[in-house]
Amino acid sequence: MCISQLMLLQVFFLMVPEGVWLQPSSPSGAAPTPSDVGPASPGGTLQSSEGSETPWPVPGISTVGPTVVTPSAPENGTVDPFPALPVCVCDLTPGTCDINCCCDRDCYLLHPRTVFSFCLPGSVRSSSWMCVDNSLIFRSNSPFPSRVFMDSGGVRQFCVLLNNSRLNYFQKLQKVNATNFQALATEFGGESFTSTFQTQSPPPFYRAGDPILTYFPKWSVISLLKQPAGVGAGGLCAESNPAGFLESKSTTCARFFKNLTNSCTLDPALNAASYYNFTVLKVPRGMTDLQNTKFQVPVTLVSQAGSPLLSGNICQNVVSQVIYEIETNGTFGIQKVSVSFGQTNLTVEPDTSLQQHFLIRFRAFQQSTAASLTGPRSGNPGYIVGKPLLALTGDKSHSMTLLQSQGDGICSVKKHEVQFGVNAISGCKLRLKKMDCSHLQQEIYQTLHGKTSPEHVAIFGNADPAQKREWTRILSRNCSVSAMHCTSCCVIPVSLEIQVLWAYTGLQSNPQAHVSGARFLYQCQSIKDSQQVTEVALTTVVTFVDITQKPEPPRGQPRIDWKLPFDFFFPLKIAFSRGVDSQKGSASLILILCLLVLGVLKLETT
Repeated sequence: MCISQLMLLQVFFLMVPEGVWLQPSSPSGAAPTPSDVGPASPGGTLQSSEGSETPWPVPGISTVGPTVVTPSAPENGTVDPFPALPVCVCDLTPGTCDINCCCDRDCYLLHPRTVFSFCLPGSVRSSSWMCVDNSLIFRSNSPFPSRVFMDSGGVRQFCVLLNNSRLNYFQKLQKVNATNFQALATEFGGESFTSTFQTQSPPPFYRAGDPILTYFPKWSVISLLKQPAGVGAGGLCAESNPAGFLESKSTTCARFFKNLTNSCTLDPALNAASYYNFTVLKVPRGMTDLQNTKFQVPVTLVSQAGSPLLSGNICQNVVSQVIYEIETNGTFGIQKVSVSFGQTNLTVEPDTSLQQHFLIRFRAFQQSTAASLTGPRSGNPGYIVGKPLLALTGDKSHSMTLLQSQGDGICSVKKHEVQFGVNAISGCKLRLKKMDCSHLQQEIYQTLHGKTSPEHVAIFGNADPAQKREWTRILSRNCSVSAMHCTSCCVIPVSLEIQVLWAYTGLQSNPQAHVSGARFLYQCQSIKDSQQVTEVALTTVVTFVDITQKPEPPRGQPRIDWKLPFDFFFPLKIAFSRGVDSQKGSASLILILCLLVLGVLKLETT
């Protein structure tokens, strides 16, 4: 009889219509924790982490026992990766996955919580469950997903997910009708959107890093001052790289020509005129009045540069280097622009390459000639990590350099600057010409350390070339023929290692880095005169060694040396030692105790 009543109760519970359950709830008022094991297997409840995604209800599928329901594949075999909500309020970008919008169909995520850190409000269906004690259910044939949860009290609950769309969302969308339209329009209404470019006026002056505006009067076109830079493994020239205001920068890039015969005279990158046939706007607001020439600065040509000319098998007057000198005057903008060129000749052959160098320097307007001749500092006084290591040759200060290769690996005339505190290595291949041994050695030495061999290195970053005491001599020893034990061969250097010893000096609160010494170490290789060597691989290495001697750590304050008579504690020592002579010191002990008692009584009376 009891069994039949229990089965009727179960059937009645599962056959209740949808509208009868007025207030769905979760067990114990907390978010349910689904179980992978049904009630037919007692003791097998497996709790999942709180906040895990709730599977979507799949109508029309019966479940035997409260097993885990996953999105099932439709009959056509396709799987909907994430069934979206009817209104996804956080899907703001069409065709793009909005971050943390768990209902965005463009994300194509089956379990968004495994990818997103959280779900935005309104992007996840809220779970509406109807739960009873799990011991009352023997078998479930409900068409809705069911679970077995463990509430906070440890009681297992059998729950059925309701298919009620009216209670299925965190947010309720506000309905707009004829009654509340005027009120909503007054609160949220406004002017139509307009283009920010049309309404926003140009800034009154350049700021650091802003692109520099140029104007081509012939075509009435506004553009930007470009500084081509190398991109990719081959360092191909990127033409669209803008120059930044007050950002002095040097770039290098490579150009490759399949047909130099046509590119020689037609490619504007090879023609010097394309680098100065425009004017530069002093300030950005000059673009509002292009007819007013007071806002335009012409580009002055420092030295004459010829146009490219194809003469036989040689393309002459090809631009290999462009140097801009720009003088500025604070918020008054650019006052003067000058340009100088370096030109070379190219031989017309298949797959010809050219390496170009672009340098833009900024300086203050109307500065003195003496100040302009002084090179930039690498620190004041101590070196700054990343700044060039200063070297001295004769009376001329310059930066110490490393080898630099072109796009095809051949040694370039351009060099890398040695940066203080940065260990580096570089290499390239040098094509050898037919010459005697002494000239060959001289060419390789110049390739390794530059045309002018550094003689001294600056001790501090603000060293003055006129003050010899601020420089230290570089120790160097060239390759020796006798060391190779070869009489009919040529000993050439193939590697140069620059070792720099440096240390911190001054206060620990403001240490200053200085160079203690430097030396050049060459690795040499011998080649016989009979060998036909066409190229040799060269390498340069720079190593910085910190030799700072740190002071000893500070010690504590000196302790006070209390000096007392050696027998100051003698009576007490004898009394507590329980020795045979303890009776001899009893009188002294009684006297001391009496003095202490009298002192205490005196303090109480006062």
